[in-house]
Amino acid sequence: MTAIGRITVFALDCPEPSTLAEFYSAITGWPLDDEHTDSDWLQLKSDGGASLAFQQVADYSPPQWPGQAHPQQAHLDFEVADLDVAEAQLLAIGARKHAEQPGESFRVYLDPAGHPFCLVRAHS
Repeated sequence: MTAIGRITVFALDCPEPSTLAEFYSAITGWPLDDEHTDSDWLQLKSDGGASLAFQQVADYSPPQWPGQAHPQQAHLDFEVADLDVAEAQLLAIGARKHAEQPGESFRVYLDPAGHPFCLVRAHS
């Protein structure tokens, strides 16, 4: 089976990205990635494979594992060469394009269970 994309970022929602970035940096040894940082998004630079990112959300409620009142929340970013081609492939395998599309260089979809994930245009 040919891959549609590759995982480049695993992002965690949180109330304070700097706190979570410092915590996971201590665990992984990965430094802050200055190229992928702004006021509500911090990303660690991995030593290979996917990176970890931390996205600030208003009124964050942490998951209550293993309960279902506030289940675990996260999303995946997949880097692709061509957003239109990858979108067609995703829709063919059961993804749904989300009604909210906040950017030009990435697109938001829902998997068959309703979890959000993104396609991100690869940097040339």
